[in-house]
Amino acid sequence: QVQLVESGGGLVQAGGSLRLSCAASRRTSSNYYMGWFRQTPGKEREFVSAISWNTGNTYYGDSVKGRFTISRDSAKNTVYLQMNGLKPEDTALYICVTGLRGYVVVIDSGYDYWGQGTQVTVSS
Repeated sequence: QVQLVESGGGLVQAGGSLRLSCAASRRTSSNYYMGWFRQTPGKEREFVSAISWNTGNTYYGDSVKGRFTISRDSAKNTVYLQMNGLKPEDTALYICVTGLRGYVVVIDSGYDYWGQGTQVTVSS
């Protein structure tokens, strides 16, 4: 089992920034990815971003490209999501994921482990 502990959510005005963190209790495999999805009531879960631990390759959903940046600290087994230029439509529960089976990072069913989520609320 893997525990994911997220932090960094909160309330921010439009145009502001937040940095989310997610610490994993252990790595799950040699092909190791960590990432973020977001969930809003009444909407489908949306892929936000992911990063490959081995290569450092990063992936972003279209709605956050150019505004969000994902990074990792291998020593701490922690992933960060720097969110700039926040918009009210970014309001959601942000959920950390790991344990990707395969290489398709944008599909939520491909991940084995999910955190509890951290709420981000952007006011207009």
